[in-house]
Amino acid sequence: MIEGELKDPRIGFATVTRVELSPDMCHGRIMVSVMEEAAAQQETLAGLAAAAGFIRRELTQRLRLRRAPELVFVLDRETEDAERVERLLKDIQKES
Repeated sequence: MIEGELKDPRIGFATVTRVELSPDMCHGRIMVSVMEEAAAQQETLAGLAAAAGFIRRELTQRLRLRRAPELVFVLDRETEDAERVERLLKDIQKES
């Protein structure tokens, strides 16, 4: 849905990396990886937050839910951290 159906120009190249639902399924935390600069990452999160109502409606219809969870989009920095660690390890290896 994020890649193909949202038309908000603020939403850049975003990938959903993880979804965490509360036990009662009332709240959903959507972890998103955005491969862009910090300002563009924040714009993407703002665009996703603005589209949360649309996404909830679509989830309700497509999954035949009585009620879709409230959605919160959070920037997932795991990929960035992993890339940084990998670069550091390569630099250390070159120095050895």
